[in-house]
Amino acid sequence: MNLRVLAAVIVAVLIWGGLWVFTRQSPAAEPPGKTLRVVQTDDFEVTGNGDAAAWSKADWTPLESRADGGHSYRTRFKMLYSQTGLYVLMDGQDRLLTTTMREDFLDLWNEDVFEFFLWPDERYSVYFEYEISPLGFELPILVPNFDGQFLGWRPWHYEGSRKTRKATAVFGGPKQSGAAVTGWRAEVFVPFELLKPLQNVPPKPGTRWRANFYRVDYDDDKAAGWDWARVGPRFHEFQKFGTLVFD
Repeated sequence: MNLRVLAAVIVAVLIWGGLWVFTRQSPAAEPPGKTLRVVQTDDFEVTGNGDAAAWSKADWTPLESRADGGHSYRTRFKMLYSQTGLYVLMDGQDRLLTTTMREDFLDLWNEDVFEFFLWPDERYSVYFEYEISPLGFELPILVPNFDGQFLGWRPWHYEGSRKTRKATAVFGGPKQSGAAVTGWRAEVFVPFELLKPLQNVPPKPGTRWRANFYRVDYDDDKAAGWDWARVGPRFHEFQKFGTLVFD
């Protein structure tokens, strides 16, 4: 065998061996932290009760208490998406409603509230924050966060196809501040039009977003918190968010 033939054989073996190793590699690992698969659905009406048949496609996902000795109220959420937007259903046990604010775009986190944060594109440190109170008042804002310096911006032309659809339901008592209750629930539709100009929107099957879900409750004159993906003192530690995978 001459040197030219021998060299050709060696190259062929190396190429074949490299391809074999490549094809035997395991699939890419999921990013660290929580991961949730989000199922697609047709659009449906939001009532606050979460009684639409579409919700049967999604399982409840629990939130965990952020501190030892906090309230043990069960807190959970579901999520779906359609061609036009995202559906989020949040549910929590409670004993007392603390909800005196009666306008949108107030500091709702200072009273009972459900929250979720959506970070569609990890190339940019800008994400969407949504909060809703038991009375149905909301705080939808876009948050640029640069090196821990952040401030929320209100949506412009917040109307028509850019406006959320949302409703709440209270169980075991009246929907009013100070009421003794057994729990409350919030159902929200976030149109993709509202998320513009965030990138990687709308999602397609296989798209990944980062996200987190929270609750704050003020029974017994103290704040108690829950989260899905564990963060530190601030809910805005977006690098620790979980991952949504759209089916």
